[in-house]
Amino acid sequence: MSAPRLTLTQKLRYGAEAAAFLAFMGLFRLLGVDAASALGGFIGRTLFARTRVSQRARDNLVLAFPEKSVAEREAILRAMWDNLGRTVAEYAHLDKFDIAGPNARIRIENAADAEPMRGKAVLILSGHFANWEIMPITAARFGLDGGIVYRPPNNPYVDRYIARARAKKGYAEQISKHQGTRRIFTLLRGGKAILLLADQKTNEGIPAPFFGRDAMTTPAPAALALKLKVPIIFASNRRLGGARFAVTVHPPLAFIPSGDDDADMRAMTAEINKRLEEMVRADPGQWLWIHRRWPTARDVTTSKRL
Repeated sequence: MSAPRLTLTQKLRYGAEAAAFLAFMGLFRLLGVDAASALGGFIGRTLFARTRVSQRARDNLVLAFPEKSVAEREAILRAMWDNLGRTVAEYAHLDKFDIAGPNARIRIENAADAEPMRGKAVLILSGHFANWEIMPITAARFGLDGGIVYRPPNNPYVDRYIARARAKKGYAEQISKHQGTRRIFTLLRGGKAILLLADQKTNEGIPAPFFGRDAMTTPAPAALALKLKVPIIFASNRRLGGARFAVTVHPPLAFIPSGDDDADMRAMTAEINKRLEEMVRADPGQWLWIHRRWPTARDVTTSKRL
């Protein structure tokens, strides 16, 4: 399935956006990884934090943590924006991150639990924690072969830049979530690993509990695991300070199918959300709270009309 052709208006708009993005990437590259990360964090918490999308994050935090004070939720919000600004700046330096060498910036926690994954079909699930690009870099440098499933940016020129930056680091195969179902099946059946961020809202998904309320969630990981009988492993990423990270390998999902395919898919999807919620609760400032994760009043009204 080929990408749709761009109109002249789209080309001009995306071209202008990409020019600004590349200018910032050039600046961040000149600064070096630590200074770029620090500048990105400053921009995130002082400029990005003032945009309207901050209100969405505040609304999400109220839903997730009604017991926390306003000051506690604002501290989480500030940490999130600092982290997001750093993550954007670090795209200019993906080649600087590694698990070994004189200036290794990534450490693996529970690495022994990752050893059994080598050379086997496995689904590795995570969310948008810290700099989420660090996790597939870690998998590639650790020796896991397979593919990552990602949602391409709307801007195709920015998408190409990021894809090239990933490829330089020896990333696993990059598979667009909109076009890659057949390829995912092929890789898993061939004994490869698939890395997937499963924490975003999916309109085509199913409702599953997340922080005490239903959130539209992709059933794809559960459907793949049940159909192909492959294990699900969880991983999370934590910013240790500046541009240094710890990737933690978590225990696999323990699930015994009942034989009812639909019920099993829904139950496993709920278990996946439960595990992701546990990882978010462990350090909420490291997660990306700006997703439209839960239905809004507008969503409910629209669905009733349909």
